[in-house]
Amino acid sequence: MSNSATTKTAISPRREDDFPEWYQQVIRAAELAEPSDVRGCMVIRPWGYGVWENMQRQLDAMFRATGHRNAYFPLFIPLSYFAKEAEHVEGFAKECAVVTHSRLEADADGKLRPASALTEPLVVRPTSETIIGASYAKWVQSYRDLPILINQWANVVRWEMRPRLFLRTTEFLWQEGHTVHETEAEARAEAKLILDLYERFACEHLAVPVFTGEKSESERFPGAVQTLSIEAMVQDRKAIQAGTSHFLGQNFARASGIQFQNREGKQEFGWTTSWGVSARLVGTVVMMHGDDDGIILPPRIAPTQIVILPVTPREEARAAVLEACDKLAEQLREARYVDLPIEVEIDRREIGGGAKNWEWIKKGVPLRVEIGPRDLEENSVELSRRDQPVKQKQSMLMKEFVARAPEILRSIQQNLYDRAKQFADANTRVIGSKEGFYDFFTPKNTAKPEIHGGFALAHWSGSRKVEEQIKNDLKVTIRVIPLGDSEPGRCIFTGEPSPCQVVWAKAY
Repeated sequence: MSNSATTKTAISPRREDDFPEWYQQVIRAAELAEPSDVRGCMVIRPWGYGVWENMQRQLDAMFRATGHRNAYFPLFIPLSYFAKEAEHVEGFAKECAVVTHSRLEADADGKLRPASALTEPLVVRPTSETIIGASYAKWVQSYRDLPILINQWANVVRWEMRPRLFLRTTEFLWQEGHTVHETEAEARAEAKLILDLYERFACEHLAVPVFTGEKSESERFPGAVQTLSIEAMVQDRKAIQAGTSHFLGQNFARASGIQFQNREGKQEFGWTTSWGVSARLVGTVVMMHGDDDGIILPPRIAPTQIVILPVTPREEARAAVLEACDKLAEQLREARYVDLPIEVEIDRREIGGGAKNWEWIKKGVPLRVEIGPRDLEENSVELSRRDQPVKQKQSMLMKEFVARAPEILRSIQQNLYDRAKQFADANTRVIGSKEGFYDFFTPKNTAKPEIHGGFALAHWSGSRKVEEQIKNDLKVTIRVIPLGDSEPGRCIFTGEPSPCQVVWAKAY
């Protein structure tokens, strides 16, 4: 879309007019990703992959700090491995891609076709519990071999019928942790440790406030005893499941034969967990922080935190301006932001300053800095923060800017979190009646059926029948059951006793 003088925003349609289409347009305008020629799959472009790489590096450091190490396991899983855990295979059966043949050969007409049928079909991994369990069964013999704390960064395939860039694609990137423990208590503590780690990462790195807790039985990971989750509210007031941590009990250990000799010399099955987040976090950041001019990136995950834009209206001033830009970039890179060098880019392209500026606005770079001949005379810079209105600029002495750059980046990070938290709080309501609940989730404007109340906190008796009824009537599900102490009450649907309020929402 062109950014002419009559254009008020960079993205069309605006968020409040068509949020799903706005999201797709922001992804494209920011050059994060695009659909591929393979239905349901996407091409992640360098700017989008740079965001994912930063998430990956930072999460990986957090995993390592808690004793986990990385490994890699096969992409293909024998079909028989899934058959060992009935509930697990039932949960993923409709999403599995299956390889049945190897080799291609040409027929008489020169057309290629599969040649040799495999002796056993192979499932392209939708998740790796079964294949990793086969290795763990070989590695674990004694309690002295425990715990096993392993993570892998990988791609997985789940045959997606309604793809959406980053949020739901047939192939996607993620990390999956898989651990084995000596006792139930240790495994449960591991699942909670990772939940807390995910919450901290979302809040401190992505500037995304989240609701945390346990999934209801119907929403659990297939085969799990307990699923813990972090849930984010994005700007259309829907929920995104941003990360999950599963206590698997001994279910997968029994299926895979993960046994060890305990401290009393008896054979016992291991206690396992699995947990993961995916590149849907990139989509979550877009939906959480984007505006009608594009994405807004939290500084901690931005591939470039500061872009320097040389302003050279006259050719004779170009060399001096570029020299000043180089010097400023060098000084900024020597500064530290969250114990890391600041990532700085100088945009030297010889294109119009307005067009260049808008590209970086749409990409959400946290700080844009302009330097022109007049700034050289005054030894200053023109500074624009992406978390502030596009046309808002601030002049600052160059020396002062170098000293304050880390502080300004911290301010942007905090501001993004604070306003996301304010939005979530403003759209979370305690509901005390069935009528109020239905009213909260019923759109007031039939022309915009996506717009509804937000997140509801309401008492629920635990009835699976009620849960299904709400899902059928409103497309609303229980996102999490909060952990810890809470006030008991009465279920707003049945009047029966309820141990706590649960979090309800429409979700992606």
